[in-house]
Amino acid sequence: MLNPATQQLEAVHREPLDGRVAFTDRPRVLFPLILLIALAIRMVVVYFSYRNLPDADKYCERFGWEVGWVARALAGGHGFSSPYSPISGPTALVPPLYTGLLAEVFRLFGVYSLKSGFIILSLNSLFSTLTCIPIYFSAKYSLGIRGAKIACWAWAVYPFAIFFSADRVWEYSLTSLLFTTCFCIAQRIQGSARPIAWIGFGALYGLAALSNPAILAVLPFLLALALWNARKAGRPWLLLGALTVVSLLMVLAPWTARNYRVLHVICPVRDNFWLEFYVGNFGDTSEPNPPPLHPASNPLELQRYLSLGETAYMAEKHALAVDYVRRHPQFFVVVTLRRVVCYWSGFWSYSHEFRQIEPFALPNILYCGAMTLLMLRGARRLWRENRNAALPYLVLIAIFPLTYYVTHSWMDSRQPIEPAIVVLAIAGWIAGRSVQSGADESIHSVSMDVQRRSVYEHVFVAGYAR
Repeated sequence: MLNPATQQLEAVHREPLDGRVAFTDRPRVLFPLILLIALAIRMVVVYFSYRNLPDADKYCERFGWEVGWVARALAGGHGFSSPYSPISGPTALVPPLYTGLLAEVFRLFGVYSLKSGFIILSLNSLFSTLTCIPIYFSAKYSLGIRGAKIACWAWAVYPFAIFFSADRVWEYSLTSLLFTTCFCIAQRIQGSARPIAWIGFGALYGLAALSNPAILAVLPFLLALALWNARKAGRPWLLLGALTVVSLLMVLAPWTARNYRVLHVICPVRDNFWLEFYVGNFGDTSEPNPPPLHPASNPLELQRYLSLGETAYMAEKHALAVDYVRRHPQFFVVVTLRRVVCYWSGFWSYSHEFRQIEPFALPNILYCGAMTLLMLRGARRLWRENRNAALPYLVLIAIFPLTYYVTHSWMDSRQPIEPAIVVLAIAGWIAGRSVQSGADESIHSVSMDVQRRSVYEHVFVAGYAR
């Protein structure tokens, strides 16, 4: 028969500590299980989708459109050129990182071959699977261990993550992996005074920008938040910020110099903004990204591109788009608002013609609408409970989509921030339940240790009294 003090001690030992997790929930055990399941799901989709890729004329979208054509040129010894079907001159129409990866796959396994299709979609699936890791640590910082585990599992089975990695040859999954890792670092880096950490952050962000430069719009705000917190902690914030920016520029500098040398324009990564602005704002609203205005699908536009050259063609589209918006400001405002709605709800049009093009428009609207509502609920909850944790997420969902609001938006354009959307949606789904941030869990763990020590003292005092 145990005495009351011993029973109390055993009860404390049986009570789980919120700051500590069971063996099977630790990252070194949890990650292999989640990664294995996530990769298996994606590879099943790859098995059924990759066989459609080798017919590049019919399935050029799923074999990379401009990325595929430039990779073909690279693999064939024509350099970084030819962003459309004919072999042409040098280009900066697409970012170099994923394009170079696809070119290596083409060199090793054949241009537009069945093997290349399987390999590149498998690599996409691997990148998407590995994104579970930064999602876990990002969510752990904001939601605590329980929220992090749920977010990690959610990404493993998330339909958009599966579809855009296992069925589309594009940079979606690579950008998501790199950018989510950068975001995870940005949440914590203010706690480090080591210059090498900030240099590494800037270099990694530059690498991610070479996959999709749209993420550069977010950097000033994420960096400002980190430097503000570093300043409050008494760290040399000016030096750390300067090191971050310099390392970023050093990563981007070689590609910027290449673009200036071959195209005679100052272009850090890609030069197609005004083409996309023209396509989205020149009167055609039949689709979010209307094909008739694009050289990839309009022979007349393609001939214009080939005759003028890329630099002059982009300058022409710049002038045409700005002139059209100046003469039709109301159209620009209305279509921009439509793109905002489309970005977060999936709704562009419910006309018969559009449903012929997008047969899953209605399920997409229901799904995206539900995710957005959960995301907003989660953002509101984080803002109420921990504004330091909420601010980086608010920066992402407020700043990153701006480029797509004024050009064209669809589900693919939100993939770089889709992991953050999932984390916020999880925060919204578990709203009202007891979930602590990583900092709160550490504090609670300390308090539990203090409680345990007090019980030990009680036991020893009781034993001594006996």
